[in-house]
Amino acid sequence: MQRFSRKDRVQEEIKREVADIIRRDVKDPRVGFVSITDAELSDDLTFVKIFYSTLDDDKLEEIQMGLEKATGYIRSEIGKRIRLRVTPEIVFRYDESLKRGARMMELLNEVKKKETGDGDGKDDNN
Repeated sequence: MQRFSRKDRVQEEIKREVADIIRRDVKDPRVGFVSITDAELSDDLTFVKIFYSTLDDDKLEEIQMGLEKATGYIRSEIGKRIRLRVTPEIVFRYDESLKRGARMMELLNEVKKKETGDGDGKDDNN
């Protein structure tokens, strides 16, 4: 059985709580629908980067502004929900890894189609 460090456990708890707070309590219409994808907590537990994704890619700037405006509220709620000596400072970052992953799958599918489409037995040089 794998044992997780305190940092890992706190990181997961913060990720879960931030997702819940945004879903239930943040009323800013700019935020809309976001998914919390990850949290990176500093070694001293005083700073956390929260990564999010959204389906509204064209409204990223608005969403970021809404999340930044709600940061103080979210941090105070984290302080109430999770017992820590210091409630970490929060920074929100858009998670581009999902978009990169989707693009990678797109490229792989294109390559696969070309391989199967060109594999008709004809030589292109003749």
